[in-house]
Amino acid sequence: MARRFELRRRREALSFGHHAEVASLSPAEADAWLDRAEQHGWSRNQLRLQLRESRRGVREPRPGSASLPRISVNRDRVEHWRHAASRVDLDFEDWVLAALDRAAAHEVG
Repeated sequence: MARRFELRRRREALSFGHHAEVASLSPAEADAWLDRAEQHGWSRNQLRLQLRESRRGVREPRPGSASLPRISVNRDRVEHWRHAASRVDLDFEDWVLAALDRAAAHEVG
């Protein structure tokens, strides 16, 4: 593992675990993820989650953003929503946000 990270690429503020999480990535990709982990103050587990979500296409949080609460939803509903998103050529996350914006505008005005 130490050979994968030259001294100049190691981050003192991050643990061995952080470096181990990105060891299989290209040097540029690993450096980018370590930079993000350092900037956001991610634990090793948070870095692992961000890596996993990036592979699934989930975006990293934008500055000034808030996370929505996690809710348990029937798979059929989620598939129905995903189908609706694809019909209007939006990725799922953008479609959900647009649907929530429309609902809020309808209720609040």
